[in-house]
Amino acid sequence: MKIFKENILTKKNCLLCALVIILFLIIVFSLNTGIAKVNFKNFGSDLYLDNIILKIRLPRVLLAVLAGLILGATGAVMQSILRNPLASPYTLGISASSAFGAGLIIVLGRSFLNPVLVNNYFSVLTILGSFSIALITILIINQIAKAEKSNNTTIILAGVALSYLFSAGLSFFKYIADQDELSTLTIWLLGGLFRAEWLDILVLTPTALIGIYLLALLAWDINTLNAGAEIALNLGVNVKKLRRQGTIIATLLTSIVVSFTGIIAFIGLIAPHLSRMIFGSDNRYLIFASALLGAIILLTADTLARTIISPAEIPVGIITSLLGAPFFLYMLLKKRGYSL
Repeated sequence: MKIFKENILTKKNCLLCALVIILFLIIVFSLNTGIAKVNFKNFGSDLYLDNIILKIRLPRVLLAVLAGLILGATGAVMQSILRNPLASPYTLGISASSAFGAGLIIVLGRSFLNPVLVNNYFSVLTILGSFSIALITILIINQIAKAEKSNNTTIILAGVALSYLFSAGLSFFKYIADQDELSTLTIWLLGGLFRAEWLDILVLTPTALIGIYLLALLAWDINTLNAGAEIALNLGVNVKKLRRQGTIIATLLTSIVVSFTGIIAFIGLIAPHLSRMIFGSDNRYLIFASALLGAIILLTADTLARTIISPAEIPVGIITSLLGAPFFLYMLLKKRGYSL
């Protein structure tokens, strides 16, 4: 039995390494794909090539990787903590609420706050706005989950209802915004990585590393929770504290991503499900696998978004929605017992 377990662990470690290799290959492919053809042999000696790689493609590729890592990992944790296979930052309304919080700063920030403060700390205020509204949303979801007659469907429907509520708020912002604010808000809401800068990478790199590490620290307790709340309590796991810690970390990470990329749907739903098919439900592996698959899916989608109708490009949020909506419908029908 011990040898059998060691073989399984070795196999899972090898699969994680395979995902890392696949991600690296897609990074190289994405850097080499675009309107301008590049020859890496000339890198460092061709100023035009250096500008394309270092100022445009590499920041965008790294932003896709970091955002995918975060969205994949947070989706896995939310599904496990809420014990709901349809839970994700998007389906629970966290992405929409984060967008609403950011839209609040974009449209109303200069009216209600010091304009100089907004101009100098726009990114920080946008993140704070995103996180504050998203945190309120997840607290509401948690209260609904605690209700005596609540079930998985109730939680998802509550998330959908909250998404519509915040979408209505965003529509109101569009209505009252001036031309510059409307342009910024509309482009941002479509979900895109075309504005990637090295500052984004400097912020998101430690965020992703620290955030995923903190989520991984909860893996053992989440595994215990998956066996049942009563069992977890008997084994000494503080279920309320675990859910609070997990959801707050996941909400903070999601809101930071949304403040940089806009709404990118369904990565946090698809990646954990695919990971669970390959790695099972052990969160020691599931969190990292979901993060890697999230990065792979988002980077692949963004590469398609900027090349499929080249020289124009499609916001990556549209591509992920086209992929994720049928997947979500399939999971919903499967959960309800329908056969396709």
